[in-house]
Amino acid sequence: MTMSDPIADMLTRVRNGLVRQKVEVSMPGSKLKAAIAEVLKQEGYVESYSVAEQGAGKSTLTVVLKYYEGKPVITTITRASRPGLRKYRGAKEIPAVKRGLGITVVSTPQGIMTDRAARSAGVGGELLCYVA
Repeated sequence: MTMSDPIADMLTRVRNGLVRQKVEVSMPGSKLKAAIAEVLKQEGYVESYSVAEQGAGKSTLTVVLKYYEGKPVITTITRASRPGLRKYRGAKEIPAVKRGLGITVVSTPQGIMTDRAARSAGVGGELLCYVA
């Protein structure tokens, strides 16, 4: 059976891992999921991530979660755009999360980046998720 929204599945696995205080979570990998994990790592929301090839075009993405004083660094992580209702915004309309304390992950023609990077580059795109 095919998955209708793999990004929402990734975010749910991360959210569930944080609730259960897991050290790492694994999921089916893709280039888009790895790019989102890279943005989360650059912004300090996760420790690291790795992609393991399993042959025949299959890969597994493993994300190492980050905690500070026993509490998860990520307090909320939600899907912004979904397959039934895509949300596209120009550079000036990309929303700030918690007045700049969180990030919006945006898929732009220049790649996956944060809301701040997209605004400074002057590009808009599809809003993938909100992280705080």
